Amino acid sequence: MTFDPKVVHAKYLAERDKRLVPGRAVIRDLTSDESAAGYRADPFTPYTEREPVTDDPDVVIVGGGIAGILAGAHLGKAGIARIRIVDAAGGMGGTWYWNRYPGVMCDVESYQYLPMLEELGYVPTRRYAFGDEIRQHLQAVADRFDLVPDALFHTGVTTATWDDDAGRWQVRTDRGDELSCRYYVLAVGILNLMKLPAIPGMDDFGGRAFHTARWDYGYTGGAPGEALTNLGDKAVALIGTGASGLQALPPLAEAAKHVYVFQRTPSAIGVRGNRPTDPSFVKGLEPGWQKARMDNFQSVMLGRPVDADLTDDGWTHHYAAVQNPPRVKGTSIEEFMRGAEELDFGIMEEHRQRIDELVTDPDVAAILKPYYRYLCKRPCFHDEYFDAFNRSNVTLIDCPTGIERITEQGPVVGGQQYEVDCIVYGTGFEAEITPLQRRVGHEIVGRGGVTLAEKWADGAASLFGMMSHGFPNMFVMPAPGQQSVVTVNYTQIAVLGAEFVSGALTLLEKRGVKVFDVNADAEADWIRQIVETYVDPSAVMSACTPSRINNEGDPGGVKARDTNYGRGFGDYFAYRDLLEGWLASGELDGLDLA
Repeated sequence: MTFDPKVVHAKYLAERDKRLVPGRAVIRDLTSDESAAGYRADPFTPYTEREPVTDDPDVVIVGGGIAGILAGAHLGKAGIARIRIVDAAGGMGGTWYWNRYPGVMCDVESYQYLPMLEELGYVPTRRYAFGDEIRQHLQAVADRFDLVPDALFHTGVTTATWDDDAGRWQVRTDRGDELSCRYYVLAVGILNLMKLPAIPGMDDFGGRAFHTARWDYGYTGGAPGEALTNLGDKAVALIGTGASGLQALPPLAEAAKHVYVFQRTPSAIGVRGNRPTDPSFVKGLEPGWQKARMDNFQSVMLGRPVDADLTDDGWTHHYAAVQNPPRVKGTSIEEFMRGAEELDFGIMEEHRQRIDELVTDPDVAAILKPYYRYLCKRPCFHDEYFDAFNRSNVTLIDCPTGIERITEQGPVVGGQQYEVDCIVYGTGFEAEITPLQRRVGHEIVGRGGVTLAEKWADGAASLFGMMSHGFPNMFVMPAPGQQSVVTVNYTQIAVLGAEFVSGALTLLEKRGVKVFDVNADAEADWIRQIVETYVDPSAVMSACTPSRINNEGDPGGVKARDTNYGRGFGDYFAYRDLLEGWLASGELDGLDLA
């Protein structure tokens, strides 16, 4: 296929329109749908009864994933002794606690993604670490900073209310705990809400059904990194072909009698090129290497010049190229846009050609090909996914409008019943830009009885994306959709957030401040800066196939206030300089102090 804009536009729009169907974005509300409660149950750690806890720690951190662990670690290094982490999971790890499905790994280079490698003297075993290694490393960080003994697991916060008279947050949980803390830190992460599609009849299914984020090894046999020993006589339906589904397929195909893969939209899947860590890599490391490597990667992703691309993978080759198309001096905006589109088309053609090279059945290959612009849907990277479709026990089901219904026997598509023993929902998590007030999962009541949900109803309202007027002594770890910046390597922004929170608390403690609140004028000015750099993506993204990246086909539904410091993903380095300068000044500008 050559780049003819009219032909390409027509093809992409036709593929988009197949998928723009009513009810596409409808999901089950796992917080209130009791019939779906089984999908949320923790299959990894037994629930242990305990007495309610009454305590007055210095800090309560909501969330025990990367953000919460880093916040706790840096606060511990700053001398804050009494820290309690609260998490609904049975242990540390956040997304990596829950994601234990076979084949799960991170597609961001492990030397950057696993935090605090230098502090722990650890180097990942592979270029892209499997989930179990990531979870164990996060546990090691939590252990190093003694965060586990006081943590409350299998515990959900129900309310957090600011008490002006006491100058403390009153935090209550679903296990009767009552915690009174000076500082409240929201570290709920960006992929914390499991997404389960609402398909008619799904509760009528007579076999076993579970989500990849609650993998049932009791049913499938095996364990992370081991073969699935109980599926030899089982037919399995795998629903979803994003990052979760595509990683789970090869182990399922190896183990099951038959696997039916239900694909609504194919992913753009590039080469991962995973390999063991070479001993020479370790020998060449110098102090400060991890931060330098993170900065190098982030520079490439933002289109900044570097002496060498240290990561040298699909993110830096393709994602960065599409994000930062070359701008030739003297060219018109129309010429620039056409050049950017042609560059994008070339990269997508590489992906489509790769499928032809790896998949032997041309009809199957055709269904697997993604026809949309590269950034319309989260890109993926994998080296074994396409090979699975060459197996006789794997069948690809093309269902761009979704699954019609599920009966006692299994899914129905195009009027055809697929009889299976097990359904695996590889449907991932709600989008990274899900509003904070939904991601926190509980009511937060600030001054004057105003809730965070009420204040942020029309969009985020913050200073630096990490503090909000009317919610004293509260910090929010930075994340997409809340006025900070976005990094492909989430760990990098989590590190920055943790350093800022610990630095701010150190300044507050040194000055003897009991209560701080964001000054209303400072917050208004920050919101102004965010809104002024916002560029409506609808002109480009409206032609996209719907996905979580573009608000399921409604990119205009994103509020200008729910964006970043700087255009697009934001300017990470300017944002970091601003935060570090704010801390270095020691003036606590923009805060009202008492």
